[in-house]
Parts: sequence; structure tokens; C-alpha cells
Amino acid sequence: MRILVINGPNLNMLGKREPERYGETTLKTIEQALTERGKSLGCELAFFQSNHEGALIDFIQKEATQADGIVINPGALTHYGYSLHDTLVDSGLPVVEVHLTNIYAREDWRRTSVTAAAAIGQITGFKAQSYYLGLEALVNHIRGQTGK
Repeated sequence: MRILVINGPNLNMLGKREPERYGETTLKTIEQALTERGKSLGCELAFFQSNHEGALIDFIQKEATQADGIVINPGALTHYGYSLHDTLVDSGLPVVEVHLTNIYAREDWRRTSVTAAAAIGQITGFKAQSYYLGLEALVNHIRGQTGK
């Protein structure tokens, strides 16, 4: 099983950017922990981060045919990335959207996610753990173990 783990704008700054809000864990550390968790779940992970919506779209279009699902933190694109939403839908893959903070407990403009409609689920507010929970939920979904 191959999972794409995609991160949008400013997530490359994790650990430095507002650590009181986003935590002190870097994106590299999250990726390392996800890689280990992925191995224990029997899946390979492909990571990609960009500050540019077009680069995220290009990556998804290129890699989707060799993947089984997507875990994505769209960053600020969550709130206005309509073309990213369309690409996620067009991929035909199950998608789990993750956020380090609870976007629904923040500023009004952050409470709308245009990308969530392309996802099977969304996990918010657990800092780095949101990624681990998202990966496990996605793998369980792909395997048909969704707790029916």
C-alpha cells in the first residue's frame, strides 16, 4: 500500500512558526515518525511539501496512479484552494485532511475548508498526532476496517 503525505504552504516552518500554537515538532520529525508508523501498518509513504498550489497539484496528478490514498494538510489552501480540491477529487483516491490546530476554534475565516469536501474525513487539533491518527484512519478505511 502506498500513501501520499502532502503538506501545503508554511508547513516547512513547523517547529519555528508559532510553536505555542503548532507545537515544536518539525515536519521532518513528523515524516520520520510517520515512516515508522507506516512500516508497522505495511505501507510505504511518499512525502511532498510545497508553498505553491500548482506544485501540489502537479505532484498529485503525477503520483495518484501509483497510490492508494492521500493524507493532506493543505495549510492555508484549506480555505481557498478550489483547484487543489478539484485535483483531490479527480485523483479518485480516499483522502484524509489533517490539521495541527482545531481550525473550528480559530478565526472565522479559518473555519471554512474547501478541501474537506474531497476527503473521507478530517482530523484537527491534535498537533503532530493529527498526522498519525489520519494515517491510521486512512489505512483502516482502505482495508475496509472502518468500524462498521
